[in-house]
Amino acid sequence: MESLEARIERLEYYQSLLFDFLDTEKAAFYKLIVKAQLGKNEVNDLLNLCEIMDEKFKQQKAEGFVTFTPLLTEFVGMLHSKLEVKEVIDALINHGKYLTLMYEFKKLLNTLD
Repeated sequence: MESLEARIERLEYYQSLLFDFLDTEKAAFYKLIVKAQLGKNEVNDLLNLCEIMDEKFKQQKAEGFVTFTPLLTEFVGMLHSKLEVKEVIDALINHGKYLTLMYEFKKLLNTLD
């Protein structure tokens, strides 16, 4: 069972996010965090993963890659088990983060459906 201190810390983190809910475009990302009950470290891990994937994407694009399915596969494999990839991609797009990468991932997922 989760310790009381960890739960309070997570609730304080959620409270800090609530102020940003006023910006409706960002709300989807924060709603995703709360819904999945992610802690601050887990959110930081997600954002760090996105940073790494974004850098790899830029590097691969500069090298002339035209398909990024392996990169999407790596992203999905490293994504926290509490998260659904399509929800994460849509939430990050609405949040305005990693747009080029997330649009590419979304396009790839749509071709796989």
